[in-house]
Amino acid sequence: MTFKLERSGDGGRWIVRMIGAAKAEHLGEISEQLDLCGPRAALDLEEVTVVGADVIRFLLARERQGIELLHCPTYIREWIKRCE
Repeated sequence: MTFKLERSGDGGRWIVRMIGAAKAEHLGEISEQLDLCGPRAALDLEEVTVVGADVIRFLLARERQGIELLHCPTYIREWIKRCE
């Protein structure tokens, strides 16, 4: 399974779109993109197909830091809630 990130601007904020199977090995790349985008960044999860536990913990931490999770699939949202 492949993984890809796309970054785009949306009216004063940056959106990082995650596409494919997100694994622990991708967290550095995701962090780097979010850091480049600044404090108003958002993660679009609409095209994420698979995530691991490390990715869920990462998403929870980033959300607590103010990163908005857009189009978050129900199963990911429920998993994040269980980790809180």
